[in-house]
Amino acid sequence: KEEGAKWERWAARLSRASEIHVLGEQTDLRFSVQGRPWMVGKGKINMPDGEIYTAPRTETVDGQIYFEFPGVLGGRLMDGICLHWERGRLVEARSRTHQDFLEAIVRRDAGASRIGEFGLGTNPAVTHFCKDILLDEKIGGTVHIALGRAYPQTGGTNASAIHWDIIKDTRRQGTVYADGEPVLVNGDFLM
Repeated sequence: KEEGAKWERWAARLSRASEIHVLGEQTDLRFSVQGRPWMVGKGKINMPDGEIYTAPRTETVDGQIYFEFPGVLGGRLMDGICLHWERGRLVEARSRTHQDFLEAIVRRDAGASRIGEFGLGTNPAVTHFCKDILLDEKIGGTVHIALGRAYPQTGGTNASAIHWDIIKDTRRQGTVYADGEPVLVNGDFLM
């Protein structure tokens, strides 16, 4: 309950933000979250829980994100995924392994190449990547995006047959800014 109350305060802070900016290894990604609520995973649906998430305004996504952890989908591990958007349009998707599979995923439908969710992992007791997304997206001090379907309760409207979470490890090198103010630096929350 205490952790959940803290995460609720963090979500309230983020709900006042207009823009998110993520910097890290091979990463410089910006998008608007203006008017979008942030939801808190605090042990009501998933266990263990621990994430704060929203839906970016898809047309505002601009820049690149690189993932230190492999993307896991359909029994495949895609290493070294790097995605690049310009004004909401995915212009490059590459990985060191299973490149053809990655390209097929982002071409699945019109919404598959858009970010439906942006989240922060908040559980300090989840520390190791284990290839199970319901655990990995909770790793404290990491961020994640989901390609595809957005959750309507976050204000997102992106529709897709997929909702694929991919985890970025910001614990060694990474900063998340909300309206220019750092809120997560190298895995430490500053809210």
